[in-house]
Amino acid sequence: MKAEKQYLDLYAAHGETLCRHAPEVMNRLRPQALAHFRRAGFPSGKDELYRHTDVAQAFAPDYGLNLNRLPIPVTPDDVFRCDVPRLGTALYFVVNDSFRDAPRPVAFPPGVYVGGMNAFARQHPDLAARYYGRAAAAEGDAVTALNTLLAQDGFVMYVPEGVRLERPVQLVNIFRSDVDLMASRRILVILEAGAQAALLVCDHSIDPAVRFLGTQVVEIFAGAGAVFDCYDLEESSLSTVRFSSICVEQAAGSNVLVNGITLHNGLTRNNYYIRLLGERAETALCGLAIQDGSQHVDTYTHVTHAVPRCTAGELFKNVLNDRATGVFNGRILVEKGADQTQAYQTCRSLLAGREARMYGQPQLEIYAGDVKCSHGMTTGQLDEQALFYMQTRGLSSADARLMLSVAFMSEVLERVRLEALKDRLLRLVEKRFRGELARCSECRKR
Repeated sequence: MKAEKQYLDLYAAHGETLCRHAPEVMNRLRPQALAHFRRAGFPSGKDELYRHTDVAQAFAPDYGLNLNRLPIPVTPDDVFRCDVPRLGTALYFVVNDSFRDAPRPVAFPPGVYVGGMNAFARQHPDLAARYYGRAAAAEGDAVTALNTLLAQDGFVMYVPEGVRLERPVQLVNIFRSDVDLMASRRILVILEAGAQAALLVCDHSIDPAVRFLGTQVVEIFAGAGAVFDCYDLEESSLSTVRFSSICVEQAAGSNVLVNGITLHNGLTRNNYYIRLLGERAETALCGLAIQDGSQHVDTYTHVTHAVPRCTAGELFKNVLNDRATGVFNGRILVEKGADQTQAYQTCRSLLAGREARMYGQPQLEIYAGDVKCSHGMTTGQLDEQALFYMQTRGLSSADARLMLSVAFMSEVLERVRLEALKDRLLRLVEKRFRGELARCSECRKR
């Protein structure tokens, strides 16, 4: 319990400071989170779901925390100006784990709220109390419990019944510090019945020589008939450790797309928890990761079909080089009575280096009849025959490998429903495979 002790001691010494800078809706969940974290601690290598990711080691260093919410000397809009043609997002920033007001005010339809957790809790206390912490229960995961214990702020997106946001919302998470730093981030998305919206979350580390540890918990509630896109893009540094959990609850007839893209990282663990709670709800869950060096990406998915006639499709792809390691554990649970479920899960990986490793465990658990379900995982190398054929047509070996690698990832990119974002991601993936450390923040205007 050595790694846990420093956080327990921290909270014992500074719990009052944490609560003083946070709204009551966040503070009321801390006792429960503390009890679970103290009881369970970080998962060990004996835990089947964390066999290949040493959580305690990742949290062992003595990271600093900005408990007193001191201002960080960075102007986000000067550092990062996303200029993706035709995307036209409404842009917001979180610096480490503190929300910054929008640099340019955005006019949304009446009733829409996009902004910080503190202001949302004051303006909509009933909504905040009803939804915060509901989908991501602290007792479900030790890292979620620690995040709930330490988080002081968050980002909220609330779209009332029947309202459609024409512009995607973009949240840029920026890590900036002169010393090793830990940040605990929360995101809450609430779409009422018939609402439509899209959110792009981008993670960036500005100081590559500094060690960062980020925990992020995202809760998404899609009401009846709501349509929501969530794009989660990580483009951080080799010295960044990131633990993210996206938790989704869907009502009848809702349609949710979650697409997680890892372009550059250090150590990453992505959890996806999807609960289909209303009939004819649809989920598309997908992601890709490009890894080299000693980068590590661990993905866990848990999709629960609680009612009949719902559909969920999962597709994850990975390309690993050098000594990179990847993990995919996916579980589909079809509960009793959830008849006529359609659930599909696929993970495909390419090993481009002899020392690269990919581990996986797809799982399917069915307690209902009349269902169509499948799961599978394949790991291999680039098609040598295809490489030979392309080289006989005049392509170099490097260009042939690039084209095949991009084509391999294209199936995930094709599921992006924002055309401008799809085009931009394709170019970033191409540059990443070329060995150009292209950062999507480099599209900023100077």
